[in-house]
Amino acid sequence: MPNLHSNILGEGQPLLVLHGFLGMSDNWKTLGSEYAENGYEVHLIDQRNHGKSFWSDEFDYSLLAEDLKDYMDDFQIEKATLLGHSMGGKTVMQFACTYPQRVRKLIVADISPKFYPPHHQYIIDALLALPLDQVKSRSEADSELAKHLNDWGIRQFLLKSLHWVEKGRLSFRFNLKVLATKMEEIGDSISGSDSYKGPTLFLRGSRSEYISEQDLPMIKQHFPSAVLETVPDSGHWLHAENPEEFMKLSLQFLNR
Repeated sequence: MPNLHSNILGEGQPLLVLHGFLGMSDNWKTLGSEYAENGYEVHLIDQRNHGKSFWSDEFDYSLLAEDLKDYMDDFQIEKATLLGHSMGGKTVMQFACTYPQRVRKLIVADISPKFYPPHHQYIIDALLALPLDQVKSRSEADSELAKHLNDWGIRQFLLKSLHWVEKGRLSFRFNLKVLATKMEEIGDSISGSDSYKGPTLFLRGSRSEYISEQDLPMIKQHFPSAVLETVPDSGHWLHAENPEEFMKLSLQFLNR
């Protein structure tokens, strides 16, 4: 049985897609279907402590990269194209540098290889303050989260992971207890001096500050063939905020 849960769409060359922090594979279902229509076997993967995949007290990018290797071994995928957003981008970067022979092409969405100081604490605090044992509906959960989180878009993103464990009891699909203690690991840089010399595309949101010009030397150190493109009218969730342009730029790269 595969170590990670996934949703597989289409047929063709394997394209493995990894979501970001507190996300899940379902966030990519619409774009995944479009990639499948363009001739790819798309694997939308839940990383450990997220979605329907297993929970673990251990969590860092070396482990997430090993999870991905195990997944590819389980499905007998010798070589794949990898696409990762944010935390998922760090995972695919770490994997590509550790196992470059297993990667056909690499797409990294709005993250660089560097260390990011913890900056999600306000979201974690809002989630920890949510009285899930008293909440009886998504709208109630939204009202409670709104007391601590003003951003409607972030609240809706988080609430996608809310599900009924049993009648009358809601829970999140991500392992909040563990993830709340792993802010340093989530911001960590990819390790080692290894590199992936194959075709690599970095996509950044025009309104996002996650990838700056100052990051380019470090990007080139690990990914000497990297190209950086900017998705207009988008922030950190560039694939959701401007899916048409994200799809256009990624397909141009994939189909070269």
